[in-house]
Amino acid sequence: MTGYSLLDLVPIVQDGTAASALANAADLARHAEGLGFNRYWVAEHHGMPGIASAATAVVIGHLAAATSTIKVGAGGIMLPNHAPLVIAEQFGTLDALFPGRIELGLGRAPGSDHKVARALRRTLESDPNAFPQDVLELQSYFADDGQTGIRAVPGAGAKVPLWILGSSTFGAQLAAALGLPYAFASHFAPAAMMDAIAIYRAGFRPSAQLDRPHVMLGFNVFAADSDNEAQYLASSAHQAFVAIRTGQAIQLPPPVRDFRAGLGAQGNAILNQVLECSATGSPATVAHQIAAFVERTGADELMLTGMIYDPEARKKSFGIAAQAMRELQLAA
Repeated sequence: MTGYSLLDLVPIVQDGTAASALANAADLARHAEGLGFNRYWVAEHHGMPGIASAATAVVIGHLAAATSTIKVGAGGIMLPNHAPLVIAEQFGTLDALFPGRIELGLGRAPGSDHKVARALRRTLESDPNAFPQDVLELQSYFADDGQTGIRAVPGAGAKVPLWILGSSTFGAQLAAALGLPYAFASHFAPAAMMDAIAIYRAGFRPSAQLDRPHVMLGFNVFAADSDNEAQYLASSAHQAFVAIRTGQAIQLPPPVRDFRAGLGAQGNAILNQVLECSATGSPATVAHQIAAFVERTGADELMLTGMIYDPEARKKSFGIAAQAMRELQLAA
């Protein structure tokens, strides 16, 4: 039975503020909790004018305080930007405040450009290729096994589930070797998805955290009463995707009619690639597209996402998607 969760990039809309974006995120998290979503994750991005989740651990605390039962976590923390001890302390603190509800997805991308990465780290001596060692160090702090000679307080003994994130086969290999659940970023980088799934499942070794492989796949959803309305709402995200891919990140703009018709070949090629793992349309259309994706991939869980300019339309979209997932579960 395929589960469903929600990834929120905490979008700052055009002429909006981070304060309103964070308030909308808390409202959406409460809505997702009521719709039966398994987990609500936010991602670490830096230097992005349209994303308000840079201080990811702080945002997670805000969302956990606004809800009561849904799991809240990072999808993910970009570990090369941080000392593992700092992350152990941050998420150990969150676990102490919200026991049993905090999750930690880990990635090795910078979540920023080279200039911002240098400002974050002061130097670029930290090596993304050391990511596996950093994950093991973080596990050691939570396990409180003494291997580092340092005790994380808070953090030691915290029961924070770890996930490995990825958009290539590297993360799949690491998640399999460590026996951790694997989340693939197919919502914006789908090219290696099927290879990564196969590598992860074939190489999985059971661990104390997980006895069988668990694959969660990112999936964009833009749902509305009609196909035309959904395409209109999706145009905000389409504009943002093209801007990011052409080096001009922007705040989330209002939707426009027939955006793709006037976009040109390059822009449409970008969107065709980015949106390969997406559902856009009416409830019936979205339900069909989600079911086809699950059948193709065998996903254990979908991490649904979708940047929509109007907060109420975004809530409605996720409500339609949740109903499609429930129907899919009943049919399984």
